[in-house]
Amino acid sequence: MSNTQIIITGSIAYDYLMCFPGSFSEHILHEHTERLSLSFLVDQMERRQGGCAPNIAYTLALLGERPRVMGAAGRDFDEYREWLESIGVDTSLIYVNPHKFTASFFCNTDRHNNQIASFYSGAMADARNLSFYELDFKPDLVIISPNDPIAMQRYAAECRELDITFIYDPGQQVARSSGEELKEGLRGAQMLICNDYEFQIIRQKTQLGVQELLEEVELLVITRGAAGSQIITRHEVIDIPAVPEKHIADPTGVGDAFRAGFLKGLAVGAPLDVCGKLGSVAATYALEHVGGQGHYFKWEDFKQRYEAHFGPLSL
Repeated sequence: MSNTQIIITGSIAYDYLMCFPGSFSEHILHEHTERLSLSFLVDQMERRQGGCAPNIAYTLALLGERPRVMGAAGRDFDEYREWLESIGVDTSLIYVNPHKFTASFFCNTDRHNNQIASFYSGAMADARNLSFYELDFKPDLVIISPNDPIAMQRYAAECRELDITFIYDPGQQVARSSGEELKEGLRGAQMLICNDYEFQIIRQKTQLGVQELLEEVELLVITRGAAGSQIITRHEVIDIPAVPEKHIADPTGVGDAFRAGFLKGLAVGAPLDVCGKLGSVAATYALEHVGGQGHYFKWEDFKQRYEAHFGPLSL
């Protein structure tokens, strides 16, 4: 374990994961999308611990770190807290609202891994009341992952004010964020991380090109699913291939696992390409299991899989 103090902010949620045996597209009549009314009969459902912050923290803990999660949960969080602590996640910065339920993610996946999802925010809105000014220590690294929008804006501003290194990870919130909100969130970040679809939305809403974005952040990390990921700095572009999966179980939480692997690399001072490769291996573990915290590995197994695809690893 490194001595890096990492705080992971983001949603804390329960995931309700459903599987539809058919294809969504076969049931959508494009000429009638203005009156869309669909119901899918699913044959599987599981409730899993989820949310961006715990998902990232879970895999990071498997990689030997002890990350701290900063966020808000509800009165049904006790069992979840025990689970996170049992695998090495520090939950002391989580606020629990006794009058609300923990946020919930309802996700239906078809046989082509297309997803239709809804998110109930619940206690997540209380994350806006948490502040880095209240900490009795200065973290080495913060990641601002999808969360209550006001909380995300506040955390980014406070990190700039307190000179805390942070990563901006707007994720699903790009859909509801304005261009100005996105500009303000990423300003001064060490890194902007998103998937390729989110990246196009960010560029469209902010009207900023790659070089203009790199005037605001030190590097861009763009995940591209089966095509791997791309790390873009002011001086180079690094392409990271995906690690082949043994089988595909569920895409939920794959991006969060990638972030955890990347954070592990940053925590130990690894080169950027190694950070990306660590993320690639972690992402594939998540893809092979259901839910953002359904996978498990020991460091020896992780290292062996890394070296089988990328060569020797020395951290």
